Amino acid sequence: QVQLVESGGGLVQAGGSLRVSCAASGSILSFNEMGWYRQVPGKERDMVATITVGGTTNYVDSVKGRFTISRDSARNSVYLQMNSLRPEDTAVYYCNARTWSSPWSKRDYWGQGTQVTVSS
Repeated sequence: QVQLVESGGGLVQAGGSLRVSCAASGSILSFNEMGWYRQVPGKERDMVATITVGGTTNYVDSVKGRFTISRDSARNSVYLQMNSLRPEDTAVYYCNARTWSSPWSKRDYWGQGTQVTVSS
């Protein structure tokens, strides 16, 4: 059983900063990859940032230079530092944990999400 709990969302003005956190029920090193995704009503959930067990990070183009994903394995937590926030960053942010044993055998775990609202 995997549990992911997000926190740290809220309301912030454009240009401001926010850090969202994801606490996992077990060792984050047991997952091949963890990341942050976001979703707005009526649209698909999109990848924002990921970090592999080896520490490699990846970001969607729209957040490069503004967002930073990091982890604290001792606390079983993953963080997303969001700077220079824009109204288009407004979404529910979800924590994701992914495992795979082969390209055709992948499993995703999701948190319940935390709302981030950026006012203009």
